[in-house]
Amino acid sequence: MTVMNNVLFEDHDYQITTIDTSFVRPHLAASHLIIEGQEAAYVDCGTSHSASHLLETLHLKKIPVENVKYVIVTHVHLDHAGGAGKLMQLFPQAQLVVHPRGAKHMIDPTLLIEGATAVYGKTAFQSHYGEITPVPEARVIEAGEGDTVALNGRTLTFVDTPGHARHHFCIFDEHSQSFFTGDTFGISYREFDTEAGAFIFATTTPVQLEPDIWHQSIDRLMTWQPKAMYLTHYGKVIHVSQLANKLHHSINKLVEIITSVGDSGDQRHTLLIDTIMNYFLEELKVHSCRLPKETCRRMLTMDATLNAQGLELWWDKHHK
Repeated sequence: MTVMNNVLFEDHDYQITTIDTSFVRPHLAASHLIIEGQEAAYVDCGTSHSASHLLETLHLKKIPVENVKYVIVTHVHLDHAGGAGKLMQLFPQAQLVVHPRGAKHMIDPTLLIEGATAVYGKTAFQSHYGEITPVPEARVIEAGEGDTVALNGRTLTFVDTPGHARHHFCIFDEHSQSFFTGDTFGISYREFDTEAGAFIFATTTPVQLEPDIWHQSIDRLMTWQPKAMYLTHYGKVIHVSQLANKLHHSINKLVEIITSVGDSGDQRHTLLIDTIMNYFLEELKVHSCRLPKETCRRMLTMDATLNAQGLELWWDKHHK
């Protein structure tokens, strides 16, 4: 990783750069900058607080703001797309590329703001996300299954991947033969890497969790035989077939956990968070993670809580 002007980023092959969006803590959330010639695109963009980091990295790469052609959001959860409106103001020639189910929420983010405020509370929402700026409808491109855009001749193909959210797509980059996966290919924090490789788990945040469909989306990605995956949480991972198997296991395990406690009454939420955390910690132990348990617990508290919320909503919808 490189730190310049307080911006944390990592360069990869094929002119791809992982930029830390400074969401909650370092190494939690990223935007990916793709450069082809003198044209640029961002995949996921963090929050409005992240805009300065993305702009500074562009300056370091000596790319004019007028040469940013696309801001692409894998889905409209605000840690991925909350800063899109602000970036559209900074990049006057850019177009926003978004799933057809998510486009209306980028044009009018009222429901996104209300939903995130309900999950996090008003104070935490402001701290995490700041101002959510609407995107002019004329600058929005809706990308459905199989659609493509060209970045100075470099083809980016959109693959519809529901499961984590119905408004989610992944982007296949022909040059790197890799996917930009948002949350479809799970979460893999680099601090948990060991000799065994990357540690990965599913993120079941509210509100459109569909486990069976999610399995299908992962299998569809694997038919492209990708060489790497670029995750918003966090960065580049390889050995993707092995990780896909682990991600299938994680989805099944989380469903098993909510099934075991789904009818636990008033204690369910606390019990669910504790059980998910214990699952994470046990898996890290098997993975030979050497970080102290309390460090791991602290890093995973938000994920365990959000996973619990999403699982509860799914359970109540389908089992009552």
